[in-house]
Amino acid sequence: CQPVPKPESRVEVCDLSPCPPRWKVTPAGPCSSSCGLGLAVQLVTCVQILHGQEVLQEEHLCPVAEKPLTRVPCVIRTCSYEWSFSEWSECSTSCGNGIQTRQDFCLSSLTHKAVNPLFCRRFPKAIVVRGCSAGPCPEQKGPLSPGTVTAATLLPTAAAATEHRHKDLDVPLSAGPQEQTEPGGGEEDTAKRCSLCVCGNLFLNATGIINMTGVGSRDCTVAIGRPLREEISVTILESSLNCSAGEVLLFSGRMMWRTGCRKLPLSLINSRTNTLIVKQRVVLPGNGVILQYNSRTATKKYYQDCDQQLFGPQGEIVNPVQVPGQRQGAVCRTFITVAPRQRISIRALSTDLGPQGNHTHFNYILVRDISTMKTVVFHGKQQFLWQSTGSQAEIEFHE
Repeated sequence: CQPVPKPESRVEVCDLSPCPPRWKVTPAGPCSSSCGLGLAVQLVTCVQILHGQEVLQEEHLCPVAEKPLTRVPCVIRTCSYEWSFSEWSECSTSCGNGIQTRQDFCLSSLTHKAVNPLFCRRFPKAIVVRGCSAGPCPEQKGPLSPGTVTAATLLPTAAAATEHRHKDLDVPLSAGPQEQTEPGGGEEDTAKRCSLCVCGNLFLNATGIINMTGVGSRDCTVAIGRPLREEISVTILESSLNCSAGEVLLFSGRMMWRTGCRKLPLSLINSRTNTLIVKQRVVLPGNGVILQYNSRTATKKYYQDCDQQLFGPQGEIVNPVQVPGQRQGAVCRTFITVAPRQRISIRALSTDLGPQGNHTHFNYILVRDISTMKTVVFHGKQQFLWQSTGSQAEIEFHE
């Protein structure tokens, strides 16, 4: 090209706009578990190159759908021991709602044989009891089938139940944890007033009558609570539920879940634990049930000696609990039950579960929301605020 005149060199700017913000990921931190599957935390930030320099930007400027995970799975090595489970049992009832159970056992990953459960006590364990449904129960023209509720002989006839109810109405019905008496009005006014204010309350007396007829809302829920050493039974004194319209009564506890509508009067419901929730759903105004509850010493021990029961509205939980003769390494639980219209907040004021690192999974606090059966685990010296979606919660303190 030498004979040809060389043109002048020049540079033209093609684009003055900076590159759009993008996500930047730093290397992952240490694995949260010393064996088995864990989580590693990685820092994800939104950055942009301006004049050759990386500048930190607000996260909303980066594409939300493309944001990488802040926690990624990690495995250091295979655990020597792990929890294993049998198949779920058949539903406990032939119809209606019941429970299924399964057996847990500690398994050696080397020999694949069961070993002493103490080897697995450091690892979280999945649930061993769950609800099940065996389909609707057929209509019974004779005595009530135990598939839905169990027949009782506390009162000999329906007429006796009605007479017993009217006798108890001489005293104002309980409208909350303690019986309340208001001046003025006769027997009819008292029954009406208490039936409207009964919904959403927690009853803590050893025995009582709850009138759920004529409530103003479609759904009416009450809770009954007693100390851990007791269990609750409920007798339906009177029912005006319209089963064909979809009206129903639901009983739920820590170890049972049952529904019923037809032939409820004189039926006996046993919670088998110290708490019971009764939910009534009505369609037609004025319908409902009148029930009587009693408590007694539990026939079977369903709790640890270090377990605690709190009923609110506020309280303090301190762990570990010093119980004479308590075996070492026991998982202590705190059960919290508040009125159905209320919710639970748990704030950690002081926690010390050991130094941060690969061994913190041995010591942890597990909080379970009973209404959804979802669990949250807190490690290390983490202070937290947890809130429930329902009126019952459980806390487990491991190690």
